[in-house]
Amino acid sequence: MQRHVFARYLAGVGLVALAVPAIAPAQAFGINEIGTCAASRGFAVTGSPCKDASSIFWNPGAITSQKGWSSLVGAAVIMIDGSFQQDTTFRTHEGDVPTALVPHAFVSYRKENSKLAYGLGFYVPYGLTSQWKDDFPGRFQAQKASLATFYVQPNIAYQINNKWSVGGGPVIGHSTVELIQAIDLADQPTTTPGVTFRQLGIAARTEFAKANLNGSATAFGGHIGLFGQPTPEWSVGLRFLTPLEFTYDGAEATFTPTSTGLILPPGNPVCFPAGTNPICAGNPNATVDVDALVSGAFTTTLVSQGVETKITHPAQIQGGFGYSGFANWLISADYAWTGWRRFKELPVTFLGPANVSNRVLIEDYNNTSALRLGAQRSFTGGSSVRFGFAGVASAAPDETVTPLLPEQDRAYVSLGGEYPIRSGWAIEGAFLRVIAGGKRGRIIERSSRAVTAAQMNSGVYDLSANVLSISVKANF
Repeated sequence: MQRHVFARYLAGVGLVALAVPAIAPAQAFGINEIGTCAASRGFAVTGSPCKDASSIFWNPGAITSQKGWSSLVGAAVIMIDGSFQQDTTFRTHEGDVPTALVPHAFVSYRKENSKLAYGLGFYVPYGLTSQWKDDFPGRFQAQKASLATFYVQPNIAYQINNKWSVGGGPVIGHSTVELIQAIDLADQPTTTPGVTFRQLGIAARTEFAKANLNGSATAFGGHIGLFGQPTPEWSVGLRFLTPLEFTYDGAEATFTPTSTGLILPPGNPVCFPAGTNPICAGNPNATVDVDALVSGAFTTTLVSQGVETKITHPAQIQGGFGYSGFANWLISADYAWTGWRRFKELPVTFLGPANVSNRVLIEDYNNTSALRLGAQRSFTGGSSVRFGFAGVASAAPDETVTPLLPEQDRAYVSLGGEYPIRSGWAIEGAFLRVIAGGKRGRIIERSSRAVTAAQMNSGVYDLSANVLSISVKANF
């Protein structure tokens, strides 16, 4: 049973490195909700940064615009509504994704009359969770998959002159992954050569075990930005975040049995020839408890296994401009590019009995682009109202829309604002509605590039989300 059980399990273990389907409404497994002001302005804040320390992420060169100490602490609450409607049954399977809390924290300092500014940022640019109920037919690809990656970024910026500044710093990333996946009994071999449980009448998608994989990794990169204000009304900016490659070389796979409650009737092939299988006690007409038949696998084959894989968190480039020539208004527009094309294949290496099933999984992601628009109306006393819109293209091709990541084109509409609560202190809030049109996808593994989306895809994934972001900022 060893090779066949792990061959099915491997599809999920390899994909766990994605671990990303549906908690955060962003390109692939990227998260944009970093800073409440940015969220309310449609993330169009590289060319016209928010007046807080979140510029460490959105434009590392812009923190020179903040004098003295500036800090920002907050979080985004992400609530996903996802489903899959299967073609053959017309049944809709609802997702079971828990509400996610995504934190951010930034601090910066610029001494008066100094050309240098310093800062430190903690943020979550990548990370998602998908989760489905126990009766979801795609649970053999993934029932739960999660990835959480945070970056820590020390930052230094230099004001070149009164119009331009540049900045950047190293990025230290830490990532954890988890996958829970059902294992299908129907395709597993019996002790009779050439006979599978499907041939004994076991229906497809009969779960007899669950696999759980956990792992973590650390990686290093960098982030740079350029900010300019050529005129009092116009500002421009550009940033570049390098890719970070995470090697999950300490991951572990564990297995737990699931009771099938099935009994093979008399005359089943497991007991032929007589005397070859001790579970039959020499009786060729014995009934066979399927759970007892497969129980030995959990002490021989389905034991704790080490596993290694790699996944690159891609590069980001974003640039844009802001215009403040209308009284009390700020208008901004950005273009963002993410280098998902590096995610073409996913190597998976087992370090235990499953090493005969080492393989490379096909992903074939595409680079993506996003258009981001924002507006802010300021009022006397320091309060403001903000609006935003962003449209983003899907990174996953039609062949790679799966239970792990039902990726699809989507749009963000946002509304938010800022209200001062005391001198130098303010609270910010934002609400985002994420809208997607649905996309056809699969619940089975893709065996080769010769297999097309039309041959695999068997239903429609729908996705929408509500995001609430709240932050407290201080300048002193």
